[in-house]
Amino acid sequence: MKVGIDTFGCDHAQSGLGAYLFYFISNLNQTDNLEFELFGAEIDRYTYGVDKGFPFTAVNLGENLRKERLFHKYAIGAFIKKNQYDAVLYPAAEKVIPVSFKNHIGIAVVNSVISSCLKNENYFYRHQLKKGLSRVQIIIAPTEYIKKDLVDCGIKGSKIKVVNHGIDHKLFFPLLDIEDDFIDVKPFSIKRPYFIYGSRLSGPEKKHIELIEAFNLFKKKTGLPHRLVLAGSDGDFSKKVHEQAISSEFSSDIFCTGYFPHESFARLYAGAEACVFPSVIEGVGLPILEAMACGVPVLCSDAGSLPEIGGSAAVYFNSDNIEEIAGCMQKIAEDKDFREKKIAEGLTWSSKFAWDKTVEKTIKYLVQ
Repeated sequence: MKVGIDTFGCDHAQSGLGAYLFYFISNLNQTDNLEFELFGAEIDRYTYGVDKGFPFTAVNLGENLRKERLFHKYAIGAFIKKNQYDAVLYPAAEKVIPVSFKNHIGIAVVNSVISSCLKNENYFYRHQLKKGLSRVQIIIAPTEYIKKDLVDCGIKGSKIKVVNHGIDHKLFFPLLDIEDDFIDVKPFSIKRPYFIYGSRLSGPEKKHIELIEAFNLFKKKTGLPHRLVLAGSDGDFSKKVHEQAISSEFSSDIFCTGYFPHESFARLYAGAEACVFPSVIEGVGLPILEAMACGVPVLCSDAGSLPEIGGSAAVYFNSDNIEEIAGCMQKIAEDKDFREKKIAEGLTWSSKFAWDKTVEKTIKYLVQ
């Protein structure tokens, strides 16, 4: 069985979709029964395929999402027939997906909340996305939360398989040598103790404003020396977040890093008092698992997929309740026994999530 893997829409491994594909391929192996081949932009030959030795077929469309979508709508059928793929994995279905799967088995991976995608897309791709998801034979969803959203959007639940993402335990693990007052993560030196929130400053649903307000209340109530580190690239909401941070009476204790490389988060997490994750729109929620794997307690929203992903290991709050967020921060900072308990629970819980299991389960649905 020859399986094509579509790298279009995965942002050359510089986004969550790209990270999914990178780790998926890193844990994938050719077998006697399954032959894998990648296709996409030429740059992705070096992003995903070279180290594992997978064949790669380049499709020259330029850096143009519109052309990529037109290719998937009108030309991919002939491309698949020419390359003799029996099946194709579409890891970025929310960005690019065909509308017909007559000549092959289609496996669409949906890593986003589709109801939100449909609201934000133009009319033409909304139509293409809905038709593609309704016709594809298998859909892989990383959480029950995303599966439910797909069903609410009219997709048959019988073809949606829930396969949790893994985390990279070679990168995210407890660091035992952190005793200094500062964490050096190039190009930053960050003073401890601090709370960390790693997320792009992309919109109000990420709840950066509420977290800053909760941090202000935490500082007033406790007088503790903690800082708040917001690690994430600027987005459409960044101006408001920066203004809120600057206007805080504790602005000198609020640190916005801007873009932060994914591979550097492990040390940033490991030096933190806790990871605070107030976003209410997460469909996957991997950052809270990565923080747990680094031996850091997690405080997070009780919305979206986070309760499903965090299980009983996380501490939950209502992201619209400033006092509740501040109270959770105070509890984890002042109650050392409670903090150690949540660290131990997080390490045990996060150990269940591994990329080799993700790949194994996905392939099982492909060949059944």
